[in-house]
Amino acid sequence: MQNVTPMLARREEREEDMPSRTFPGGVIGFACWWVALSTPFLLYGANTLFFFLYTWPFFLALLPVAVVTGVGMCLLLQGRLIWGGMATALIVTAMFWLLFLFLTVW
Repeated sequence: MQNVTPMLARREEREEDMPSRTFPGGVIGFACWWVALSTPFLLYGANTLFFFLYTWPFFLALLPVAVVTGVGMCLLLQGRLIWGGMATALIVTAMFWLLFLFLTVW
């Protein structure tokens, strides 16, 4: 038999669990993508639907980018949801409008 002394697990020595910041960031990115998608309809009206009929894969490709941007901003700003949400909204809207303007001019 080995000479082993059992140690009790102390609460002070355990690492505390970090709160998850990825889920709120993903939700913020998803919501910002929907808001950015709806703004051309508010500005240009129903004719935007014909434009999206042919270009929807480009805008759909921005969805995972928006979610990853939201997660990244919340991780970068250490869980500050208001600042992370504003930064995500600014970045996602800028990406969306850059793509929209590129496709309308092209």
